[in-house]
Amino acid sequence: MAGRKRMGFVQTAYVSITVWNNEIEKIMATETAPRRIPVHLVGSVPLENAGAVLDLTGNVLGGRCHRYPDGETGERRNWIGWQLSVFEGQAALHQAARRERDYQLHPPFEFAPGKGAADLDFGELGFAREAISSFALFETKQSAGVIPAGARFLAAIPTPFAPVYSFTAYAVQDGVFPVYEAAILRELDEICASLPHGTLAVQWDVATEMSIFEGVYGVPFDNAWEVLNGRLAKLGNAVPNGVELGFHLCYGSMNNRHWKEPDDLGMCVRVANEVLSRLGRPVDFLHMPVPADRSDDGFFAPLGDLRLAGETELYLGLVHDDGPDGNRTRLETAARHWDRFGISAECGLGRWEPEDVPRLIQAHADLANAG
Repeated sequence: MAGRKRMGFVQTAYVSITVWNNEIEKIMATETAPRRIPVHLVGSVPLENAGAVLDLTGNVLGGRCHRYPDGETGERRNWIGWQLSVFEGQAALHQAARRERDYQLHPPFEFAPGKGAADLDFGELGFAREAISSFALFETKQSAGVIPAGARFLAAIPTPFAPVYSFTAYAVQDGVFPVYEAAILRELDEICASLPHGTLAVQWDVATEMSIFEGVYGVPFDNAWEVLNGRLAKLGNAVPNGVELGFHLCYGSMNNRHWKEPDDLGMCVRVANEVLSRLGRPVDFLHMPVPADRSDDGFFAPLGDLRLAGETELYLGLVHDDGPDGNRTRLETAARHWDRFGISAECGLGRWEPEDVPRLIQAHADLANAG
């Protein structure tokens, strides 16, 4: 009897040690094997059409990328530039004689004599039309295995403040903004009503607001921090639960340059913390830019103050066209300040030449594979 008890103990101990050793081997394999880093595509990819974008990005990135945009090709390549025609089509507006500031491509629109906000009629803006059309192609590519199963279609939309600030004069922006904001929210509603929530992600492109927060440009109202962050929270809360929500914090890319090179990630962290604290729903992903020449600890140090919930993925735009060593150095520095993040370009690729795009997409894959 005693012998049987002893044998039972020995057998139990042997099994326990075996299980423990197996678990140790699994842990060691996990710790030593390179971890594939997730990739985020910010939005614009300047190829011939959406089909070419999905073919290239799907085949090169595969399961490393969780959300696939249509590339904002054709007239949409220049981010909000295609919305200029929407303002040109308003009988209540006419164009001023000169620009009001640098980094403005066209003289802004003012109210025509005798016209005001009540005379504006923003109908279809085009965001929903393009998203619905591209999603049908996305589904086809996903069924064919080009886009991985489980990936989502990414609809990247500018905040309404961006076109209003870019295309209208300071004096009329207070009147124009609510009307255009309502129009863009109708576009969002149409997208979310037409596409399956489980396969859709919405990204708000936050560029113009960042230029205000950084003090590069001014606004015709007081307390810009409160007003603009309130507007961003409103946009985030407008995305239904079940649809993924993300924010792309941007420092611009007109003429392939920022309107200001960020001193560090401090302002991005401040804005992210502020907006996320105001939201009544989760944020699934957040993107921040990293200039090519910033691989120093000082740039990434503010990440220590970032307050993200567990479900929010952080993507750092540190992939540049300066070779694998530059990308790897930025990655390694960032990893000293935030332990788990994905990678991306610092902005959309819309202002790159099409022949450069395959090389840039491959750079994402190479860095992701490096682990």
